[in-house]
Amino acid sequence: MTTASSLLSAIPGVRHAFFSREGGVSGGIYESLNAGIGSKDYPSNVAENRRRMAAALGVEPRRLLTAFQIHSPDVAVATGPWDPASRPRADAIVTATENLAIGVTVADCGPVLFVDPNARVIGAAHAGWKGALGGVLESTIAAMERLGAVRAGIVAAIGPLIRQHSYEVGHEFVERFIDADATNAQFFVPAGRDNRAMFDLAGFIRMRLENAGVLMIDDTGIDTYSDERFFSYRRSMHRGEPDYGRHVHAIVLEAE
Repeated sequence: MTTASSLLSAIPGVRHAFFSREGGVSGGIYESLNAGIGSKDYPSNVAENRRRMAAALGVEPRRLLTAFQIHSPDVAVATGPWDPASRPRADAIVTATENLAIGVTVADCGPVLFVDPNARVIGAAHAGWKGALGGVLESTIAAMERLGAVRAGIVAAIGPLIRQHSYEVGHEFVERFIDADATNAQFFVPAGRDNRAMFDLAGFIRMRLENAGVLMIDDTGIDTYSDERFFSYRRSMHRGEPDYGRHVHAIVLEAE
């Protein structure tokens, strides 16, 4: 049902989970642990799946929080439960509140979980290509600092995401990254046809974290496209499926 970061797992007082698609109640293309509020799955199934995720994290369902994600660099600060219907529009959440699980919803994009174990501040960022290029990781770190974290003490874990061997992009995509910084060329290799390339999103995320001063970084290494245990937007589109499931990956501070 879950994949874990060995680095985060070694930190006392913190629980986290990168959930797979296994262990839920949804059927068909959503089988089985679909957490996508925005999917076309039955809302009752999504609610039950999220309840199971909350239980695995040791919190009440209302204390498992995700935002309305918009591929932005925006960060929400959570101090308590919020109404899912009016959840903030943001692509990262940070908190210093105990027993409050904060997470991101993904299906190929990069989930990054953060903790400063000394300051007891956590964060979760949704880093697709647009958010990562736009600064969502740096915004998350800065928001954690405002809660008392020290970036040199932050530990980060990169979860399951689409990996370079599965992530083919066009030349306009490559140009956007190189126009932003010529050194970004290192994250592309030729795809072998039609002037296309393969993009290393995980490598790009790691570089942005390191450049921001976060040096303790773990990576699960899982490719959501090729690993059927995980939902994949791109795989679903290639198969002509009408929709796709979403994961929630989350982290929580245990009460002292």
